[in-house]
Amino acid sequence: MKKTRWYDYLWIWSILYFALGFFNIFFAWLGMIDFLVPIIIAIVGGNKWFCNNLCGRGQLFNLIGKKLKCSRNKPAPKWIASKWFRYGFLVFFLTMFGNMIFQTWLVGSGASSLKEAVKLFWTFRVPWSWAYSAGKVPDWVAQFSFGFYSLMLTSALIGLIVMALYKPRTWCTFCPMGTMTQSICKIRNKDTESAI
Repeated sequence: MKKTRWYDYLWIWSILYFALGFFNIFFAWLGMIDFLVPIIIAIVGGNKWFCNNLCGRGQLFNLIGKKLKCSRNKPAPKWIASKWFRYGFLVFFLTMFGNMIFQTWLVGSGASSLKEAVKLFWTFRVPWSWAYSAGKVPDWVAQFSFGFYSLMLTSALIGLIVMALYKPRTWCTFCPMGTMTQSICKIRNKDTESAI
């Protein structure tokens, strides 16, 4: 029987993140942990240890899909794991992230007003005003919170959809963070090999 480790329960982190952000949008900033830690591990360690062991989202999809049997457990189409789709999705994701940073800058510079809404699938505006009390922090901090929570929620919903349709961790095959850290590992390990 497989020994349970402390990080096998990080799926709780994913649920906690969305629950906290639902009631207070500033908790969205905690999601930066899921952005920075995988990159740091890939740069320092030259591996995808975060994806394989610490990713609470992947664990959550596994729990819901496999243990709770909410997945059809069918193989995903081959194009989902293809290089062009993975890197295309990464470019799209980074473009949306860049747009979110730009919107935050616009609000911070006074060129635009704060939009107290979460956008699902980068399109559908869902009012989220109960999760924010105006004036507590600078508007740009709140704008980033709404934008980042939108990004995290949308990617989680995409992951849940592909989890239900295919295998539980199908999201992991084209996850932007996974693609990015894989690229970092390839570059880092290539440099290490050339230095030997």
